[in-house]
Amino acid sequence: MIRAEPALTPRRIQQYGPAIAVFVLVTALWELGVWAFNVQVYLLPAPHTIAQTFVELGGSLIDKGAYTFREALIGYLFGCTLGLLVAVAASRWGLVAEALLPYAVATNAVPIIALAPLTIVWFGIDEGSKIAIVAILTFFPTMLSAYRGLTTCSPSAVELMNSYAALPRDVYFKLRFPNALPYIFNALKLCTTLAMIGAVVGEFFGGPAFRALGVFIKSENSIAHNREAWAGIVVACGFGLVFYWIVAAVEHRLMPWHLSQRDARR
Repeated sequence: MIRAEPALTPRRIQQYGPAIAVFVLVTALWELGVWAFNVQVYLLPAPHTIAQTFVELGGSLIDKGAYTFREALIGYLFGCTLGLLVAVAASRWGLVAEALLPYAVATNAVPIIALAPLTIVWFGIDEGSKIAIVAILTFFPTMLSAYRGLTTCSPSAVELMNSYAALPRDVYFKLRFPNALPYIFNALKLCTTLAMIGAVVGEFFGGPAFRALGVFIKSENSIAHNREAWAGIVVACGFGLVFYWIVAAVEHRLMPWHLSQRDARR
C-alpha cells in the first residue's frame, strides 16, 4: 500500500517556507505602509481591500482570467512546439542555426508593447493577435535553450555512440534529447510567465470587452477603479503560478534522474 506524504514535512517546509515567509512579510509591510502614510486608494489600495474586491468579483474575474489563459496556452503551445522543431533542425544543419540565431537575438530585444499594435493589424483584434504575440514571445527562448541543450553533449559520448554505429535518430533520442531536457524545461517554465504577460498586454490594445482580463484591468484603471484593477492583476498572477507549477510537475515526472530533481526530494 502506497502511503501519501504528509502535507507538512521538514522537506516541504524548507522548500516552500522562505517563499511563504516573504509573501507574508511583503503583504504585511504593504498593509502597514498604506495605513501609516494614509495612501489613497486611487494610488495604491491596501491588500485587504484588494482581497475584498476579489471576493465580490471572484466569479467574473476567474472567467476573464480563464479566457486570457486560453489565449496564453494556445500561443504557448504554438510557440514552444515550433521552437523545439526549429532547434532540432538547427542542431542538425548548421546553416539553419546561422540563419536564425541572429534574428532570435534581435527579436528578443523588441519590447512587447511595440509588437502588440502590429499583430492586431495582421491578425485582427480578437484572440488571434494575442495568440500570435504569445507565440512570438515563447518561440525564441524555447528555440535558443533547446538548441543549446542539443548541441552541448559531451564529445566523448557522441564518439562512443558513433563507434557503435548508432543511427542519427538513436543519437538524438538516446543522447541529445536527454541532455537537452533540462534546458528545454527551463525555457518552458520561463515561457509560462511570458505567455501570460503577452496575452494580458496584448489585450490592453483591444479585445472582447466583457471577456478579456487585460481589457478589464485597463478599463478599470482608466476610471480610477484601482481595487478592481489590482484584483485582476492578482488573478493573472494566479493563473501564471498555476501554469508554472503544472510545467514544473511535468518536469518532475519526466526527469526524476536529474540532479535538480534528486535535490528537491531530499
